[in-house]
Amino acid sequence: FAGDVNQPINIAIVGAVYRPGPYTLQGGVARTGDAGMPGAVSNSNSPTTITRAIQVAGGIKPQADIRKVQVVRPTRVGTPQIFEVDLWSLLETGDLKQDAILQEGDTVLVPVATALSTEEVGQLAAASFAPDTIRVNVVGEVEQPGTVALPPNTPLSQAVLAAGGFNTRSSTGAAELVRLNEDGTVTRTAIPVDFAQGINEESNPLLRNNDVIIVNRSGIANVTDTIGTILSPLGGIFSFFRLFNLF
Repeated sequence: FAGDVNQPINIAIVGAVYRPGPYTLQGGVARTGDAGMPGAVSNSNSPTTITRAIQVAGGIKPQADIRKVQVVRPTRVGTPQIFEVDLWSLLETGDLKQDAILQEGDTVLVPVATALSTEEVGQLAAASFAPDTIRVNVVGEVEQPGTVALPPNTPLSQAVLAAGGFNTRSSTGAAELVRLNEDGTVTRTAIPVDFAQGINEESNPLLRNNDVIIVNRSGIANVTDTIGTILSPLGGIFSFFRLFNLF
């Protein structure tokens, strides 16, 4: 794994990153941006490594299997060489040998993990080659509904607070978490909201980029809205009759 730092190289990054595809990179220090946005590289004499390439490609996704990252390298004989690196070892023990230097024509493949614990997802989100921020949509009965930018490892309750907290019409007992999964399926889960609750997969899960949190109306607000809907046409009729002094 050697290369000329000053020579741009053409590589490809595929798999569980936010912006897979071909890149032309030169040695430098990379910084991961928001999830789904390309990272930036500053000028320096640092070589292009696997983690720097991942940063430029927007960072790893939450379900990335960084234990089995592959580098596919073309050879003159036509049969590519395949190297496997363990970036988890880099995170846990600081094994810099795992952050291999890339060469012209390399392809970096970041596979998807079959299962990750909550603790592992949290560690991945805090890695230097994960996105700096994620974006979550909080809609419904909160003070400031809309998209909020949050640090990785933010739980659901903190996202509700970032949107201004519950308004007076909200059902404060629970919210719904809508998530687009890696396999294309969508899950919708009712989550009890307790601002004193720590991180917990069942009651206060860590959020992912593009999650949607729905805060529904309370039962009283539903009843009030229903009554208002019923009475609204009657109000219009009475106003019409008043024009002719019938009432």
